[in-house]
Amino acid sequence: MDDALKPGLYIVATPIGNLSDLSPRAADILARADLIAVEDSRVTARLLHHIGAKRQMIPYHDHNADRVRPGLIARMRGAAVALVSDAGTPLISDPGYKLVRDARAAGIAVTTIPGPSAVIAALTLAGLPTDRFAFFGFLPAKAGAKAAAIAEAAGFRGTLAFYESGPRLTATLAALREGLGDRDAAVAREISKRFEETVTGTLAGLAERYADAPPKGEIVIIVAPPGAAEPVSDEQIDEALRAAMATLSPSRAAADVAEQLGLPRRQAYERAQQLKENK
Repeated sequence: MDDALKPGLYIVATPIGNLSDLSPRAADILARADLIAVEDSRVTARLLHHIGAKRQMIPYHDHNADRVRPGLIARMRGAAVALVSDAGTPLISDPGYKLVRDARAAGIAVTTIPGPSAVIAALTLAGLPTDRFAFFGFLPAKAGAKAAAIAEAAGFRGTLAFYESGPRLTATLAALREGLGDRDAAVAREISKRFEETVTGTLAGLAERYADAPPKGEIVIIVAPPGAAEPVSDEQIDEALRAAMATLSPSRAAADVAEQLGLPRRQAYERAQQLKENK
């Protein structure tokens, strides 16, 4: 393999716990990069020491990204620049996407070296459906904003994933219970580390479990999809149609009610016509 990497941006996933999880390809890229953009140089220095490498590093994080990014883009035209986060895959719940966006806009080659991701690892541990899921990162700290974000998540009919910290865990589990109902869930923490733990149960039960003993470490909450909706009764359909037909034509009322109640449009339309004829 050539010693020099081609100029461009290399997105490198790093371990979320056990340093042995670093892939051979990721180790090779980090050992040969001209420059590594890092969240915390102390964290990345430990990883480089693990693979026996010393490379130039530059801080790149929330507080300096806008200032540092133009210089990094310029550097990529003639040098190999690796982007890492403190743990896991860059761009997942961090601002790295702006660097990728600007690199592509400048015509710079972007290469990803895939690897560990806490949210994906947690999904494999939870024992909940994985065919359809959504990742919401950290919920807002303020109660009102948190409730609004959970209400938005409630509309997704699949498994939900959130990041959280130990001190906020109990309050967040309670807020999820309030906004989503008492769904099955899992709390995965310290993934790939010595004290890795995954606890499953209902949102209410998990909130109670951690109420008096908030856990330490990095946490992922996985929440099951909503259960099947209760069947809509004929009385509910008629009530909704009558209300809609007070201001709309039968066809328009049927379309709105079908969408609202999750009914076949033809079924709602035929019932609307029957109600119209029986007035």
